[in-house]
Amino acid sequence: QVQLVESGGGLVQAGDSLRLSCVVSGRTFRSYDMGWFRQAPGKEREFVGASRWSSMMPYYGDSVKGRFTISRDDAEQTVYLQMDSLTPEDTAVYYCAAKDGNSYSYSTVRSPSQYTYWGQGTQVTVSS
Repeated sequence: QVQLVESGGGLVQAGDSLRLSCVVSGRTFRSYDMGWFRQAPGKEREFVGASRWSSMMPYYGDSVKGRFTISRDDAEQTVYLQMDSLTPEDTAVYYCAAKDGNSYSYSTVRSPSQYTYWGQGTQVTVSS
């Protein structure tokens, strides 16, 4: 059984930074592509970014590109989401997710339906 546990959310002010963590237990971490998504009230789940264990570059959603950075520590089976220059529009529940490492195209990794395992989510609130 694969489990994903996010942490690091909270209440911050506009312009602040926050780092989310997602610890994965179960199958070999390196076999998964890891994604971050977010969902604000009344909105659809939005792709934030994705990472593969190899040297392949991460993908980012347009709304966070240049401000958010994904990294992963395969030894600790943890993926991180560093969020800088936060704005109130970044307020949402943030989820990490894992998918089998088959296709790593942008169209694949940005689709929530491609992911098999999901964390419980962590709330990020950015005040103006």
